[in-house]
Amino acid sequence: MPLLDPRTWQSRTLAGGEYAVTEPATGETLATVTLAAAEDVATAARDARAAQAEWAKAPHFVRAAVLRKAGDLFAAHADELREWIVRESGSIPGKADFELHVAAQECYEAAALASRPSGQILPSEAPRLSYTRRVPVGVVGVISPFNAPLILSIRSVAPALALGNAVVLKPDPRTAVCGGLALAAVLAEAGLPEGLLHVLPGGPEAGQALVADPNVPVISFTGSTAAGRAVGEAAGRLLKRAHLELGGNSALIVLEDADIDAVISTAAWGSFFHQGQICMTTGRHLVHASLYEEYVERLAAKADSLAVGDPHREQVHLGPIIDSAQLAKIQGLVESSTARGAKLAAGGTHERLFYRPTVLAGVDDATPAYTEEVFGPVAPVRSFADADEAAALAAAGPYGLSLGIVTRDTARGLDLAERIPTGIAHINDQTVNDEAVAPFGGIAASGTGARFGGEANLEAFTDVRWTTVRGDVAPYPF
Repeated sequence: MPLLDPRTWQSRTLAGGEYAVTEPATGETLATVTLAAAEDVATAARDARAAQAEWAKAPHFVRAAVLRKAGDLFAAHADELREWIVRESGSIPGKADFELHVAAQECYEAAALASRPSGQILPSEAPRLSYTRRVPVGVVGVISPFNAPLILSIRSVAPALALGNAVVLKPDPRTAVCGGLALAAVLAEAGLPEGLLHVLPGGPEAGQALVADPNVPVISFTGSTAAGRAVGEAAGRLLKRAHLELGGNSALIVLEDADIDAVISTAAWGSFFHQGQICMTTGRHLVHASLYEEYVERLAAKADSLAVGDPHREQVHLGPIIDSAQLAKIQGLVESSTARGAKLAAGGTHERLFYRPTVLAGVDDATPAYTEEVFGPVAPVRSFADADEAAALAAAGPYGLSLGIVTRDTARGLDLAERIPTGIAHINDQTVNDEAVAPFGGIAASGTGARFGGEANLEAFTDVRWTTVRGDVAPYPF
């Protein structure tokens, strides 16, 4: 029996109107969903708050069992969910399988959170027991994007639920099913009580209402830096916590001792995986001058060899860009870059939403595709003379998400990484990595720091309460 039944996947009647979920590879309508309006957010938040108290009282093993079963169900329904991810988000099957694997792991890791020690015994000047314990924040608002819809929703939803919270999830309407409704179906089958997870596909109006709602004290937002700034500003005015995972323009540094035969595959994956539509995508290739010419030539040849097409019906390396607006942004950045002197070494063309993997050489600080986040399959390559210049170039710009360094001398790579402020660093790997057990997040314009994995989830989705207990009523001088 299918997990997802369009007749039942939205139990609540929403006021935002109908929306056609479209397959970007073909333009075919995959499903029709109803979007949320501001009043729907208010209703969901009230209902979530009402349901949360009993869930928070549930024994930790009850919450853990739901999350463990949800992890198992991602595997049990993998074929159905994989097709949705491929068709709805334009992912190749391997990327869809990666999302399913990480989603299951996020649930298993979240299940372990439910029984984590939740406080400390404190010394006290008075004759009393003094301790802290972590308590659920109540209702967590989650706003997730289209690019890795399952992962970027479940990594907030699962730990928030495991720690005793309710969740209102607003997925991007372009991936309303695999970024939202699929999660609700999995968790319902896993035994999550009604009222604890509300999925409200919607646009900016719904997101703004979620941030502003008085019943939602914590917001977990993943998306662009521009939108994240607005979320952070609105939350700050309301004295709410906002955990922001935002954009990036991550650098891959290739030192002069790198194995050029090995690095090209790594470099291509970093820039072209999922059409470059990943916050951690390698947006800047910084290559030692002694390797630069060969690197550009070989990366361009690799780009030209990659197949681009419909990932549901063909075996391809890259699928479609999510929509025409995103494609226009990519094309505009490439064209303005070549107009300012960058050399198009590969790609730069498209057919419908299928954009060829692109390599730009001769880039500098005046090259838009080098200085800005492209969010497309574009690899700008720039040379450097020494490690000092590489560090300065990698540290330049507003972002601070991920970093890759390729060298045969790992100690040298670690030393160089210490000079470049980012939330994530990988030696002898490209910039796109994610594991459920690892903290994830960027600094500066890339976000407000690590908020996923273990302790980071505890910090994100609980409050610390100080409690004291005395045997007798405390005496005071008056």
